[in-house]
Amino acid sequence: MNSEKRDYSVFDAELSGQVLSLKLLRRLMKWMKPYRLTLIISAVLVLVSSSLQVLMPVVLSLVVIDHIIMGVTDHLVPDMGTIAAANSLAETLSLSPLFAACLLYAVIHVLWTLTGHLHRMTLTASVINGLRDLRLDLFSHLESRPSSFYDRVAVGRVMTRVTNDIEALFELLRGVGTLVGEFVPFFVALVVLFAVNVKLTLLLLLVIPVMGLVTALFRRITQKLFREVRMSLSALNQNLQENLAGLQVVQISERQAYNLARYTTINKQNRNLEKETATVETMYGAFTDSVSGIALAMIIYYGGGAVVQDEISLGGLVLFTRFIDMLFHPIVVLGEQTNILFRAMASGERIFQALDWDEKVREPEIPVELPPRLSGKLEFKNLNFSYLPGQAVLRNISFTIHPGEKLAIVGPTGSGKSTLIRLLGRFYDFEDGQIFLDGVDLNKIHSRDLRKRVGVVLQDFHIFSGSIYDNIALGDPNISRAMAVEAAITVNADQFIRQLPKGYDTQLSERGQNLSQGQRQLLAFARVLSANPEILILDEATANIDTETEILIQDALDKLTKNRTSILIAHRLQTIQEADRILVLDNGEVEELGSHTELIQNEGVYFRLHSLQFQAIEEDVEQN
Repeated sequence: MNSEKRDYSVFDAELSGQVLSLKLLRRLMKWMKPYRLTLIISAVLVLVSSSLQVLMPVVLSLVVIDHIIMGVTDHLVPDMGTIAAANSLAETLSLSPLFAACLLYAVIHVLWTLTGHLHRMTLTASVINGLRDLRLDLFSHLESRPSSFYDRVAVGRVMTRVTNDIEALFELLRGVGTLVGEFVPFFVALVVLFAVNVKLTLLLLLVIPVMGLVTALFRRITQKLFREVRMSLSALNQNLQENLAGLQVVQISERQAYNLARYTTINKQNRNLEKETATVETMYGAFTDSVSGIALAMIIYYGGGAVVQDEISLGGLVLFTRFIDMLFHPIVVLGEQTNILFRAMASGERIFQALDWDEKVREPEIPVELPPRLSGKLEFKNLNFSYLPGQAVLRNISFTIHPGEKLAIVGPTGSGKSTLIRLLGRFYDFEDGQIFLDGVDLNKIHSRDLRKRVGVVLQDFHIFSGSIYDNIALGDPNISRAMAVEAAITVNADQFIRQLPKGYDTQLSERGQNLSQGQRQLLAFARVLSANPEILILDEATANIDTETEILIQDALDKLTKNRTSILIAHRLQTIQEADRILVLDNGEVEELGSHTELIQNEGVYFRLHSLQFQAIEEDVEQN
C-alpha cells in the first residue's frame, strides 16, 4: 500500500479497548508460548491455592465447631476429608482433637500462602519474559519502518507503544491471573454452600446481581473518567516537556509567570478529574462494604432460625458467614480490574496496530550483489518525486556524477537538495525515474547493501549514549579501535578526543552535550570515514561552526573526498567553490550544472546566490 493511501490518523486515535478480547489474547500467547511450562505450573498452583483457601473455613466451621465443640457425628455437609485429616493428626502425634484441628488449619494456611506466592511469582516471571520478547520484536519492527512513516506519525506516539502500552499489557496478563485466582474459590465455595443449605444459598445469591449491576454502572462511569484523566495527564506532561525543553527561551523572554499560569490551569483540570474519580471509587467501596454487611445480617437472621430448627448446624452457619467474602470479593475485584483491563486491551490494540503496520521500503526479490569495491559512478535519469500527491518536490532530474568526482549541490531552501540525498540512500521509494550506481538500478539493490556503500554526514546528526569509540564504530564489528583512531586522526578529531578525560573511552552525555558543535561534527566525519564508503554525502556538514573548526573540516574534506565520489550540499557557497562541478537546484529542477567559474560567467541562479551571500558577508564585516 502506498504511504499516501494509508490512514496515519489511527496512531492519534483514542482506542477504547474490549474487555478480554479473545483474539488479542490469542495473539499475545505467541510471545507467551516459550514460557508455557511456567504458565502451566502457575495455573496448577492457583488451583491448589484456591482449594486451600476454601478448606480453611471448612476446618474452622465443620471440624472445630461442629465435630469437636458441638460433637456432631452425622455430617450431611461434605467436609472434604478435613475431619479425617484432623483425627489422623491427633492419633499420629498424640494431640488433643482441638490442637490437631488448629495445627491442620495452620498447615493449610501456610500452604495456601506459599502456593499463592509461587503462583504470583511464576505468573509474573512468564509475563515479564514474554513482554520482553514482545518489546524487542516491536522495537525491531519500528526500527525498520521507512522515513515516510515517521514523517506522518509523531515519535512520541510510537514511543508510547514501546513503553507505556507494553507496561499496560503486564497489568492485563497479571489481571487475568488475578481474576482466575478469585473466581476458582468462588465456584468451589458455591458448590459447598449449596450442599450446606440450598435456601440460604439462594437467598445469598440474590445479592450478587445487585453487586453486578452496580459494578457495571461503576465501570461505565469510571471508564469515561479514566479516559479524561489520561488525556489531562498527557496534556500536563506535554506542557511540562515543552517548558523544560525550551527553558532557555522561557527564561530569556521572562515567560515564567505566563507558563506557570498555563500549567496551573491544566493541573487544576487534572486535579478536579482525579478528585471526581476518587469520589466515585470511594462511593463504590462504601457500597460494597455495606452490601457485605447486609448480606451477613441476612445470613445471621435466617441462618440463626435454621440452626434453632435443626435445619443447619452451627458450623454450617459459620461457614456461610466465612464464604460471604469469597462470593462477593471476586465481583469487587472484577469492578476494580475492569478499568485496568479496558486500558490494557486498548494498549494491546495499539501495539498490534503498530506490529501490523507493514509500510516499508520495497526491496528487490532477487537483489543485485555489489562487487567488493565500487567505482562510484552515479546517474540520475528523469527523476520525479513528491512526498504528497500533487506536490512535486523533484521534477525531471537528470545528471551524472563521475567516479571520484566532487559534486556540490546548491539551491534555495526547499529546492529539493536533501530530498535528492534521501532517495539516493533509499529512504523513500520512487517509481518515476531512475538512479543508477555503477550502472545498476538502485531499486534492484537491497537498501542494506546500498547504505554500506554510501556515507552520509547530516547537519543534525545524532550522538548516541556511550563512549567516543562506540560513536565512531556504531557497533560494527568490522571497525576496530585502530581503524576508528585512524579515521579520527584523518578528520582532525583525534586531538580534541585525546584531551578528554578518558580519551576514546570518554562517555558522552545525552545528544553529546559535553561536546561542542564543531567537535560533534568532527566526530561525525570520523564515524563515516571509519566505514570507508565509496560515496560520501555531506549535507550542510559545515554549517553552524566556528571559523577555526571550519578550517579543520576543510582540511579533512580534502582527505575525505580524495579518490571518492562526493556530494556536498551547503548554503555557504565558499565551502564548495573547489568542487569539480556545481549542480544548482531551484524549485525541484536542475537549473545549472558546471564549475564555479562557468556558473559565475553565466550570471544565472548560482551567480545571484553567490552575490547575495558574499554581500551579506561584506556587510557583517563592515558592521564589526
